[in-house]
Amino acid sequence: MQLHRLEIEGFGPFRERQSIDFDAFADDGIFLIAGRTGAGKSSILDAVCFGLYGGVPRYEKGGERRLRSDHCEPDDITEVVVEFSTVAGRYRVARSPEYQRPAKRGGGLTKQAAAVSLEELTDAGWVGIASRAVDVANELNEILQLTQEQFLQVILLAQNRFADFLLADSRERQALLRRLFGTERFADYQARFDEHRREAESALGGSRASVDARLDEAERIVADAELWGDDAAASPETTDARIEHLRLAIARADYRVERLGAERDAAEKALASADAALTTLKEQRQAQSERERARSALAALDAQADEIADATTRRDRARAAAALRPLIVAATRASVARAAAAQTEQRAVAAADPLRTDQEAVAQKATRPDAAAHRAKPDRIRAVEYRELASERTRECGAWQQAAELEAGAARRAADLMAAQTAATAATDALAALEAERDALPAEIDALTTERDAARRDGDQLGSATQAVALAEKQHAGAVDAERLRAAVAAAASTESDASDAHTRAQGELAQLRRRRLDGYAGELATALVDGEPCAVCGSTAHPAPAAHADPVSADDIAAAEVARDAATTAERAASRALAERTAELAAAVERSGGLGVDDASAQLAQALAARDAAAAAAARAGQLSDRLDGLQRSLADLERRRTAASEALAACRTELSLAEQRSADADAAIERARGDHDTVADRLAEAREQIALATAAADAIQAHADAAEHERAAVAELAEALEASVFDDATEAEQAMLGASELSALDERITAYAVDVTKERALLLDLEMRMLPDEPIDLAAAEQEALRARAAWQDAVDADSQARSVQRGLTATVDSAAHAHEASAEQAAEFEVIRGLADALAGRSGNTHKMNLETFVLAAELEEIVAAANLRLQDMSDGRYQLRHSDALAARGAASGLGIVVFDAFTGQTRPAKSLSGGETFLSSLALALGLAEVVTARAGGIRLDTLFIDEGFGSLDADTLETAMRTLDELRQGGRTVGVISHVEAMQEQIPAQLSVRTLPDGHSVIDAPRRSS
Repeated sequence: MQLHRLEIEGFGPFRERQSIDFDAFADDGIFLIAGRTGAGKSSILDAVCFGLYGGVPRYEKGGERRLRSDHCEPDDITEVVVEFSTVAGRYRVARSPEYQRPAKRGGGLTKQAAAVSLEELTDAGWVGIASRAVDVANELNEILQLTQEQFLQVILLAQNRFADFLLADSRERQALLRRLFGTERFADYQARFDEHRREAESALGGSRASVDARLDEAERIVADAELWGDDAAASPETTDARIEHLRLAIARADYRVERLGAERDAAEKALASADAALTTLKEQRQAQSERERARSALAALDAQADEIADATTRRDRARAAAALRPLIVAATRASVARAAAAQTEQRAVAAADPLRTDQEAVAQKATRPDAAAHRAKPDRIRAVEYRELASERTRECGAWQQAAELEAGAARRAADLMAAQTAATAATDALAALEAERDALPAEIDALTTERDAARRDGDQLGSATQAVALAEKQHAGAVDAERLRAAVAAAASTESDASDAHTRAQGELAQLRRRRLDGYAGELATALVDGEPCAVCGSTAHPAPAAHADPVSADDIAAAEVARDAATTAERAASRALAERTAELAAAVERSGGLGVDDASAQLAQALAARDAAAAAAARAGQLSDRLDGLQRSLADLERRRTAASEALAACRTELSLAEQRSADADAAIERARGDHDTVADRLAEAREQIALATAAADAIQAHADAAEHERAAVAELAEALEASVFDDATEAEQAMLGASELSALDERITAYAVDVTKERALLLDLEMRMLPDEPIDLAAAEQEALRARAAWQDAVDADSQARSVQRGLTATVDSAAHAHEASAEQAAEFEVIRGLADALAGRSGNTHKMNLETFVLAAELEEIVAAANLRLQDMSDGRYQLRHSDALAARGAASGLGIVVFDAFTGQTRPAKSLSGGETFLSSLALALGLAEVVTARAGGIRLDTLFIDEGFGSLDADTLETAMRTLDELRQGGRTVGVISHVEAMQEQIPAQLSVRTLPDGHSVIDAPRRSS
């Protein structure tokens, strides 16, 4: 993986958009990210990690809430863009965290959702791949082939993380390696084997318990059945011996079943013989009883013969009379019906006679001379005349019916006419009101439009007024800061002046002491002269006039003065820097204030706020007026639609009124024509319907009388013919012979039952007489006693045999089941031993004294490779003195062994803990280990190539020689086209790395990244 470009905006200390072109350092291979502490050097690495993974290495939790720059204005955006390439292609990911921004409507703040997008560079340009967080994460996982933890261990070697891996204990190192190499699956393997072992152990225990329970049950069965032999007291201990012992009891049970089965068969044969003899005697005794009963029954039946003959005669005459019953009843009913029809005809004709002539004859119907002649006409002719009269009246009613309906609806038509008149009046009033309201709206719309346009012009000043407020607030804050900083500058200037004076005094005192020291060198030498010994200066042994040492100054005095001078120098420099910083801050504040004082700035701010509030109020007023105008325009359009609808409704009402008036006039004319001389059409219809009913009734009565007379003649003739063919002389004799249905049925059943009983009893008696049975009753007592004795013996034999067979089957099944289960448990035991051995080996139990489980064993192998790779660097960095060694010593407090790291010191020939190294030695060892870890993790990640590497801080703990060694190592890292970025504030690093990227803080607090440069 190689980084090409990084863009940061509104992120960390960077407010404005910053762009870093990493390709600019490709030729150098190594570049330095320099800057003062807190300027934001490490935030560059935070941005890279956030862009690729959405997280920040320095924040364990809640990182995204701290990513947005505190220097951002509400409308500023926060975004990180990372452009990189792998063997798969060149990609660009843009990511923004969640933050608060001004709401577009309604004022206040709203949440800006997190966003991310991934693009790929193709021949056609940048093409989008994914835009959802989960999709981008999946795509980057395939492209990068490194998790965030691996990325932080092999690419971003962040500050304070170098020594974590070196100085970690076994548990911490195991947790880190597990995340890097993803070995959780080995822990899963171990857990599954442990679960398998527990299941196998539980199953084996259950099987053995089941075998023991079955053997105990078998032994209980043997004891209850008394199947133990002479060896009953010698119960074996082993399961195999117990099974063999029970096999002997099964053989005894088999013999008992065979013996008792033979006894049961013999008892069953004896019982069958006794039951057969008893059954034969019982049948003979029953036959004797049946013979006596049949003799008595035949005697009783012979005594009833005369009575049965009389019953047969009565039954036969009743049956003959019953055949004539329908004809007699039909003739009687026909005579009655004919008489009733004659009376009905007489009444109907009397009521309908006045209707035979036209309407003028109705009033004179009692005096007409042809009434009697009419009654003398044949029935058929009279009926036809009455039906024609009914038809004529029916036709007339059809013409009057519609007029009657119109007459009945007179009130409804009057109401409809009144409603139509009312609706027409209301529609006329509604149309007039709508037209008046429509005519008044245009003037109101024009007035509101003028007022709204004026408010809009005032509200258009809101943007400039808001900018003026922001400028006034900035100038006011600058004026307040300038007023505060002027006092601070004065204080800093006074402090700097005092420090300068103190430095001048200390420098003068040091110069005076040095002069006094030089002046006193002769006296100091003179004090060491000894007569007769040569002078150290001239070599003379005579010392005639040695110099005096009146004002001696020692080297300690000079050193103390130099210390005082250096302290004064440091204080002066600090005071100068403070004065410069305060002066720069004052200049920045004055620049922000625009040269205004606090009072002027406050007045200008108040004026700007008032103007902004007025513009905002005007804008709001303009919006309200626009809403009202829109409402009036909608009202005008609605009124026009309503007026059109009202006009159409008025036309419809007038049309309906005309139709109602025409319908009323037409109905009145039709009613007048249909009423005639009657008061109402309904009265005329009622009278006509009454006449129709009378004529129809007369015709029907005449026809019914004729039909009844004809039916009577036919019924009488049929009855006479039937009497001639019967045994009866007349109908009266036949009626006297008739019987009821129940009485006739009882006679028939009695006669039939008598015949059946006679036939049955004679046949039965004949059969019994043929068997030649003795007359004396047969004795059954002896045979019954013998049968009872045989049944009791058979039942005892069956019970004994059933019990023996039940014991034999239960015992055999229990012993066989125990034997099969015992064989299966032996296989389970062998399988369990294999599983337990594997589980103990994988879990680091049993004989594993190092307590190294499967996952730890795998991680230990990875750690050996990491240490081997690290030693290739550390040997050069430490000039062959130090070497990391993998330790599998037993860990303390039950921790897993095999993940220890110790340091071999070639100077002593001994190993020692990594925590005993000095700060510089720890940094070199940690760096070597981190690089070794990076190489191994990279290889495990599919052999991906890492063309960009960042190292954050740690070089300040190295001396000059060691720093040179570290630089050589970094030079080796950039071989083969790799680019190494180093974050450090060490001056020696700045001198040795010409390609540099500078991060600096501006006076207002936010940071910027200068363009790449090369130091001379």
